[in-house]
Amino acid sequence: MDVMFSKLDPALQLIVLMASLSLIPFVVVSMTSFLRYMIVLSILKTALGTQQVPPAVVLVGMALVMTMYTMSPVFGEMYTKVNPIMQHNGSVVQVMAAASDPLKEFMMRQTRQSDVAFFLQMSRSKPPDSPKELSLWEVAPAFMVSELRTAFEIGFVIFIPFIVIDLVVANILLALGMMMLSPTIISLPFKILIFVAVDGWSLIVNGLIQSFN
Repeated sequence: MDVMFSKLDPALQLIVLMASLSLIPFVVVSMTSFLRYMIVLSILKTALGTQQVPPAVVLVGMALVMTMYTMSPVFGEMYTKVNPIMQHNGSVVQVMAAASDPLKEFMMRQTRQSDVAFFLQMSRSKPPDSPKELSLWEVAPAFMVSELRTAFEIGFVIFIPFIVIDLVVANILLALGMMMLSPTIISLPFKILIFVAVDGWSLIVNGLIQSFN
């Protein structure tokens, strides 16, 4: 593949390079810790019942900052492997191959073996002798499925206390005969108060960062 790329016209090589750069947002969203962070924070916002607070852009910004913190060792390792190739004027294919190894190792640490086995079976490819022989595109879908499952498991645990508060408030209003009053309006201040009292944001952020292997 590297030989084929080197034979391309320089203009076509530039097009391939620009197309590769356009995939960076896709890689950040689907192949890093951003996926888990964003889903859990969105579930937390739904559990609190605040429609517009915090704004979606704030949650995205928080997820990006946490992603940079979690992925900084991986990005550092990618730069260490890519830098010598770039100094010797290596091709885009060589750079991408070298950069994909640390990212693949990170994804493998978070991915369930059953998910990897499923996608290998669906691709009908020969089972590799070791995990290092797996390609990035074989690991990525299994990683995304594992992250979705893990994020929803964490979100379920986060959701339970807020459901309990809603049920308690609804039963109290029913006992008082205030059936026309929305329980959500009454429970929202209590949920915010309890969440702030237990320092919920710090607990959520610390738990999410420590959930990565």
